[in-house]
Amino acid sequence: MHSIEPFYQWRGYYVASEDPNSPFFDREYSEFEYTDTIYNYYIHPQWDNMGSKTLFVKILFVDYELGYATIELIGEWNDAIENDIMVLKRDIVEPMLELGVNKFILIGENVLNFHYSDDCYYEEWFDDVEDGWIALVNFHDHVLAEFERINIDHYFVMGGELEDIEWRTYLPDQFFKRVDDLVQKRLS
Repeated sequence: MHSIEPFYQWRGYYVASEDPNSPFFDREYSEFEYTDTIYNYYIHPQWDNMGSKTLFVKILFVDYELGYATIELIGEWNDAIENDIMVLKRDIVEPMLELGVNKFILIGENVLNFHYSDDCYYEEWFDDVEDGWIALVNFHDHVLAEFERINIDHYFVMGGELEDIEWRTYLPDQFFKRVDDLVQKRLS
């Protein structure tokens, strides 16, 4: 896991540690000191610790004018023990909501497992986006199946073409446009 880096090719367009509105503003990163672990496996130091022992994030891009954010995740999404959805909602999402962001793209190809607790924070987040949406992109089938099995999939736009987007081939706004087109098609 230590060799899995967050996507860095959009750094010319957005850097969370340089955005005064970001929860990671002014954070300094090391390329050499590996301090964070997920189940005793070190992860790359470019991932951001959001306060969970099992789930880490990287805010790849935020456009406050268009109202969207792209967030990459790594680890295990564990609501049963760590209440990751609460931490993600309170510490990462809510500051963006206050600034008008209501469309969230969560990239989950590095999310290995999902463990459920209850749906109150999913429902709250869904209610908060009002005319926006939350899209899950490139999550593993077994993780999506867990969302469906416990019936919280109705809070997210997921599955179908969103599962196999070659998202690294897009520029940030092109990627948003592609996801937004897919979401609008699914919602209509």
